[in-house]
Amino acid sequence: MKQTLEYDQNCCQGCYSKIINFSKKVMTQVVIVGAGPTGATLALLFVKRGIAVKLIEASRNFRRVFRGEGLMPSGLDALEQMGLLPMLERIPHRALDAWQFLIDNRLLFRVDEPIEIGGKPTTLVSQPALLQALIAEASTYSNFELIQSVPVQDLLWSEKRVRGVKLGDERSIDAALVIGADGRNSIVRQRANLPLEHHSKTFDVLWFKLTNSPNFEFENVFYSILHRSHAFGLFQGAEGNLQLGWSLHEGSSTDWKQVDWPKMLASVSPPWLAEHFRQNAQTIERPVLLSVVVGHCPRWYVPGLLLLGDAAHPMSPIRAQGINMALRDVIVAANYLVPVLRSNLGHTNIDAMLPQIQAQRLPEIVRVQQLQSQEAAQAELLGKSALLRLVVSKLAPLLRQPLRQSWLKRQIQLRQGVKPVQLTV
Repeated sequence: MKQTLEYDQNCCQGCYSKIINFSKKVMTQVVIVGAGPTGATLALLFVKRGIAVKLIEASRNFRRVFRGEGLMPSGLDALEQMGLLPMLERIPHRALDAWQFLIDNRLLFRVDEPIEIGGKPTTLVSQPALLQALIAEASTYSNFELIQSVPVQDLLWSEKRVRGVKLGDERSIDAALVIGADGRNSIVRQRANLPLEHHSKTFDVLWFKLTNSPNFEFENVFYSILHRSHAFGLFQGAEGNLQLGWSLHEGSSTDWKQVDWPKMLASVSPPWLAEHFRQNAQTIERPVLLSVVVGHCPRWYVPGLLLLGDAAHPMSPIRAQGINMALRDVIVAANYLVPVLRSNLGHTNIDAMLPQIQAQRLPEIVRVQQLQSQEAAQAELLGKSALLRLVVSKLAPLLRQPLRQSWLKRQIQLRQGVKPVQLTV
C-alpha cells in the first residue's frame, strides 16, 4: 500500500510538472505600449499575477521635459491598493502644505492640506524615479520584459483583430492583447483608427524650472497668481526646484520666445517672489511649450486592443489629474482583465471585457474634465475682465470665505474621484 501511494504521488507530481510547463508555453502574453504611470503600474500588476508582459517604451529614459508630479488622494489610494505606497518613501517626494490664491498681489484665500479631515495631503512625486522603481520591481519577475528605445511602428492584424505590434527595428511581437498607454499623442490610437474628440477649447502653457526659494523650505505652497491678464501657478517640485506654469493667452500677438522672462515674472509677482526672480534670473531655464489637448475617445478599444490613460482621454494639467486618472484606469482594467488573461479563456472573452472597462471609467473622465474646464473658465473670466478683477481684489476680505467654500466644493471629486474604485484581483 505504501509503495502504491508513493507511486501515485510521484505520478501526480509528474503530471503537475507537465501541466505547469505546458501552461508556461501557452501563457497569455500582453504587450503594453508606453512605460508611463499607466503602462508601468499595469505591467507590474499583471506580472505579479502570472501574466506575461512585454512593456515597450520608445524613449531611452524616463526624464521627459514634462511629467506631472501631483498625486491627489485618489492617486495615493490607488497606489496603496496596489501595495505600492511604500515605494514613495524610497524616491523623491514631498507633500503639499497649502493652496494659496492671489489676485493683483492681494491674498484672495488660502486652503491648508490635507483638505479632508484625517485625509492624505496632495503629494508631489518624482515621476521618473517612480517609473524606474516600478520597472525595477517588475524586472524581478521572469514573465516581464522591457523593450526600450524602440518605438512601435504599426499594429499587426488577423481577421480584423489586433494580434500584436510591429516595432521600428522590424521585429514583430504577437500578443493576446495590446494595451496602448503611450500618452496623448498615442501612435497606437492612430494605428487603430480610434478618433479623439477634442474639447472646444485647448490652451498652451509655458513650463519653467528655476532654483528654489527659502520661502519654500518649511512650507510648500501651491500659488495660483493672477495679475492683470497674466496667470501662472508656482510650487516646489519633488526634486527641490521651483516649477512654474504660465498660461498663454489665446490669440496673443506676443512672441513668447522674445520675452524677457525674469523681468516679466518679477513684474506680476508679489514683492518676495519678484525679488527671487530678479536674484535668480540666470537659473530660470528656457521654458518648454506644452500644447494642452483635452478630450476623450468615443471608443477606447477594437478587438485585441485597449487604450488607457492619456491615450484614451488626455487630461488638462489643472489639479494634476492625468496621473491620478491613469492609476484608477489601471485598477479597473486589472479587475476585468486579470481573470480572463490568467485563465487563458481565449480572445472572445478578452474582447468582451474591453467595452466594460470603458463603460466603468468614462463617466468619471467626463465629469473630471468638466470640473477642470470650470476651473479654467473662472480664471479666464477674471483675466479678461479688468473691472471684475478690480471688484474681486478690492472686496477680497468680504469675498474670501464664500470663494474659498466654492473652490473647496469643486475640489472634492477632483481629489477623491467621482466614485470609489476598488482593486479586487
